[in-house]
Amino acid sequence: MTQTSQEQIERISRDMTIEEIFSRFPSKSQRLAQELTNTGLQCVGCQAATWETLEAGMLGHGFAETAIDELVGKLNAILQEKSDATTISLTKRAADKYRKILADEGKEGWHLRFGDKAAGCSGFEYVLDYSEKAKPTDTVFHSQGMEIHVETVAAKRLLGAEIDFVEGLNGSGFKISNPNVKSSCGCGKSQSY
Repeated sequence: MTQTSQEQIERISRDMTIEEIFSRFPSKSQRLAQELTNTGLQCVGCQAATWETLEAGMLGHGFAETAIDELVGKLNAILQEKSDATTISLTKRAADKYRKILADEGKEGWHLRFGDKAAGCSGFEYVLDYSEKAKPTDTVFHSQGMEIHVETVAAKRLLGAEIDFVEGLNGSGFKISNPNVKSSCGCGKSQSY
């Protein structure tokens, strides 16, 4: 495969379907889905819309050609973001939100427990929880001044993951980007490695 054709595979174009975008770039599917939703395409998780091209979907929802080009640019910028495959990290926004949750719950000084469990249509779902202290079976990661406790047996699947917090019209919550994901379900709630 030539360098040019490899670069074409690594980019999102307006003629790709929503399903194709998620299946080609599963490790970025959470971030891509959030950007699509933020743009106003609330039908990202709708099974009926996955076969539609990005261009057709946006034109059908009344978006202008320039808006399509802008969205494609944002999606490709997400693809170019690099992750640190040696750690698990929080964005500043996620760390600030988690500290607020800890304060609201009277758990200042506690830490974040991050893991996954067998569930969902694609195999695994992420789990975020409180952790007062690390267990002997945990690997501890540090990010944004916080400790992240992860069961050592799960750490290999989660290395390189970034935990973010997003707010949008369709709800707010913690979103995980994980470079180890090989496929994810259309709703973005589960993934396989």
